[in-house]
Amino acid sequence: MRTIVARLDNDGDVLLAGPAVRAAAHAGEVVLLCGHSGAQAAELLPGVQRVVRWDCPWITNPAPEVRNPDIEGMVALLKGIRADVALVLTSFHQSPLPLALLLKLAGVPKVVARSTDYPGSLLDVRLRDDPDIPEAERALQVARAAGFELPPGDDGRLAIVAPPEPGEIGPYVVVHPGASVPARAWSPDRCAQAVTALAQAGHRVLVTGGPNETALTKHVAGAHGVDLGGRTTFAELAGLLARADAVVVGNTGPAHLAAAVGTPVVSLFSPVVPASRWAPHGPHVLLGDQDAPCRDSRARECPVPGHPCLDRVTADRVVAAVADLVGVRT
Repeated sequence: MRTIVARLDNDGDVLLAGPAVRAAAHAGEVVLLCGHSGAQAAELLPGVQRVVRWDCPWITNPAPEVRNPDIEGMVALLKGIRADVALVLTSFHQSPLPLALLLKLAGVPKVVARSTDYPGSLLDVRLRDDPDIPEAERALQVARAAGFELPPGDDGRLAIVAPPEPGEIGPYVVVHPGASVPARAWSPDRCAQAVTALAQAGHRVLVTGGPNETALTKHVAGAHGVDLGGRTTFAELAGLLARADAVVVGNTGPAHLAAAVGTPVVSLFSPVVPASRWAPHGPHVLLGDQDAPCRDSRARECPVPGHPCLDRVTADRVVAAVADLVGVRT
């Protein structure tokens, strides 16, 4: 049995596909189809034998142009995989049907997805409902609809392969101030205040971020934190998070990475998407006004002046949440 599992957005989304991947891998080989923005996470998922990268024009933001040679090439690539079944994993605002069409053109005999739109003959197994449950569980339901099940002893939590040992010596708390979507990020000044307050409470604080976030991490770390912005790969970040007492982070990939390594999360969660689906899939404290006017807007830029859903959260509240979580691990 060879299965294509498709999750075409970002690293955090790919991590949430992990339980579905392991269920499919229990039956045979898994080829994971993902965007370049999800490839780092894909390489860490147990059960993946091959990763195929493709920036999909109806998922990726900003979207590439739709070009006939690219589509023809993708169909040829999918045909060459010779899959027996494909699981198309999507968020509630994404359609699986364009990719299902390509998979059918490639000759994949069984395509399984959740779709509220009429799929015609594009889907062989269709889940019609859209339950308001954690995203990892929604994805696992698609795998189960295809006839896959987790192996014995697998509890369905997020997981990655063993990360490298970090160079930093604990104990420490990690603050990750960036987010792939600006509306989901706590303001830099608030993050900097939290680093100072955590240090004054006796914590060693490490501030992490990607190569394009070094100015942000330098500002947030200030004189009280250790600036590691741009200094870790995604796998090295996983190792760093795995040894942390707690992680302070918004709704972005490292929140799910922390959950995958069993580290509790102080989740600064903007309600532009529902926490019931996207909060960390593990021990966490949820901060932020979940009834703010931006609720369920899916906004990328904050539509409310002052970003009140998050910026009303104080540094002292973060310190208290970290205190509640230290020592709580999965």
